[in-house]
Amino acid sequence: MIKALTLDVSADLAAAVAEVRLRLINMSRYPGQLILEIFLPILFAAMPIFLSRAVPNSDTAVNFQINTGTTNYVAYLLIGSTAYIIVTRAFWDVARWLRFEQQVGTLEAIFMTPTNTLVLASGVSVYSALRSVVSGLIAYLLGCLVFRVNPFQGDVFLAILFLLVGLPAMYGLAFMFGALIIQIKEMNALLSLTQWSIAFLMGVYYPLSMLPAFFGNIALLLPMTWLVNGVRSAILGVGFFLGTWYYDLLVLLMFSLLLPLLGIWVFQRVERNTRRQQGIGQY
Repeated sequence: MIKALTLDVSADLAAAVAEVRLRLINMSRYPGQLILEIFLPILFAAMPIFLSRAVPNSDTAVNFQINTGTTNYVAYLLIGSTAYIIVTRAFWDVARWLRFEQQVGTLEAIFMTPTNTLVLASGVSVYSALRSVVSGLIAYLLGCLVFRVNPFQGDVFLAILFLLVGLPAMYGLAFMFGALIIQIKEMNALLSLTQWSIAFLMGVYYPLSMLPAFFGNIALLLPMTWLVNGVRSAILGVGFFLGTWYYDLLVLLMFSLLLPLLGIWVFQRVERNTRRQQGIGQY
């Protein structure tokens, strides 16, 4: 029994590693996509940065400090746009992989192999996390260089800790999103709606206090809100939701412990129901 379990775990791990390796090889052959991904957060942040500098007769930094707690609006916006790309990358990679397998008809072939679909999805998630974290850090450093701000102010290690602790929660949500893709067999419209709703709630360009109370309470139920505020608070000192960093980090840790388990359960349940109802090949 123990030997069989060990073999299963080893086979699953080998399959997940193979999926990560496949994605990394594909990325190395198309480096333009990675370069674009590095520049996207800078471009997204550049628009409000240039707008704030173009408004005449206004003290942007002072007004910004009143609402956020920091005068460094450049770093604030760069952190928000970088976190947004990292979060949406989680949803995009898992959803695109599943939809591609559906459209080319290979999802059925995966079901016929000894490897669980969730194992391959986990490999996709590991690749996605590696890619988004590396490109996100480069984008932030490059953006700070372009706009001439210090990227190493505040507690950088605490900011990275918030980012790493929050990643499992992102992919737990991505698994639930992937289950929805399997069910409704559509990706583009749903992904567009999801990513812009997340951008609105997580506060890419503004603090949570600027939202109406109803939407602000909803935002607190999302781990990405705690992630981006934790990183900003560690770097810029804008203030943690619960007053101290370890309380906020504990909440984010709870998200990262519960959401992956919930995401796996939802994913497997939807997949099982779809297979039983002969809905796999109907795309």
